[in-house]
Amino acid sequence: MSSAPANVERIPFEGSPRPTLGVEWEFALVDAQTRDLSNQAASVIAEIGENPHVHKELLRNTIEVVTGVCDTVPAAMADLRSTLQVVRNVVRNNGMELFCAGTHPFAQWEAQELTEGPRYAELINRTQWWGRQMLIWGVHVHVGVSSAHKVMPIISSLLNQYPHLLALSASSPWWEHEDTGYASNRAMMFQQLPTAGLPFQFQTWSEFEGFVGDQKKTGIIDHINEIRWDIRPSPHLGTIEVRIFDGVSNLRELSALVALTHCLIVDLDRRLDAGEELPTMPPWHVQENKWRAARYGLDAVIILDADSNERLVTEDLDDLLTRLEPIARSLDCADELRSVADIPRTGGSYQRQRRVSEEHEGDLRAVVDALIGELDL
Repeated sequence: MSSAPANVERIPFEGSPRPTLGVEWEFALVDAQTRDLSNQAASVIAEIGENPHVHKELLRNTIEVVTGVCDTVPAAMADLRSTLQVVRNVVRNNGMELFCAGTHPFAQWEAQELTEGPRYAELINRTQWWGRQMLIWGVHVHVGVSSAHKVMPIISSLLNQYPHLLALSASSPWWEHEDTGYASNRAMMFQQLPTAGLPFQFQTWSEFEGFVGDQKKTGIIDHINEIRWDIRPSPHLGTIEVRIFDGVSNLRELSALVALTHCLIVDLDRRLDAGEELPTMPPWHVQENKWRAARYGLDAVIILDADSNERLVTEDLDDLLTRLEPIARSLDCADELRSVADIPRTGGSYQRQRRVSEEHEGDLRAVVDALIGELDL
């Protein structure tokens, strides 16, 4: 077993005694008339008042709604719904609507304003053109893990299901009026930031500590939160944070994706407890799977294992959902897990958006209308 260098500060992991849940859901503000983005997040947050469940983000067009610490998917959804009802009332009273997808179909990044604060200013100063391009929205799901020694093996093994999670949530086919040809252009955009993208496949916590020490010593990061991996540890919360998802437009699909995430991580956690060595794939397979899911969405043929076997992602998803049924029952999310299968049946968000565009002769305002209408509280 490797160990962290002596000059590297240890990173305490505040283990969670049970597999708790937390959800962070990013929303854009759009003008009720033009359907373009609105840079009024600061005034909306000020009107809402002090609320630990409503956060500002990098751009002034974005509001993040977060849960408290929850034990079940239904509890997390109830938490989000309660906060969103308050937020949407304020937003609508100010001539705007809440919108969530991985990208906005036609907004121009040049028109967006940066939220004040040294951390955001430094991010843009360092990343320049790519940082200013980050007109993207996503969902983050935290799952509590009991011990630091489990974290990196779970993250490395969870990468095997990366394409399933991205394909199911893909909702960003458009970029500045153009159909990019991708189901998730957001996934391709976000990985351009220097500390974003796929995590390194470490197997021990000490390897992660050594990595963080190197990042700090070389000035790449000042704080651990600046590691923006698609799946990352959150040591101060005692969680693994899954950040793969494109923005999700409605609670029904969100509950399904949160349930799948909860079940996947708890399944891996319990397999570790049973003494199992968790399966992993070579990094080059993981990287290819990310690209295939981003490009083809639910039509992606993915790599399944280190032996390079392949399968259509939706076919593999069916077997995965069946295998996770006992886990879902134990976590009180059996109904939500079953509803994951509805997404391929009814069409993923990127497919629905393209369908609306075709039905309205390419009018992307109709796409925004449809996405706004999907947020049924």
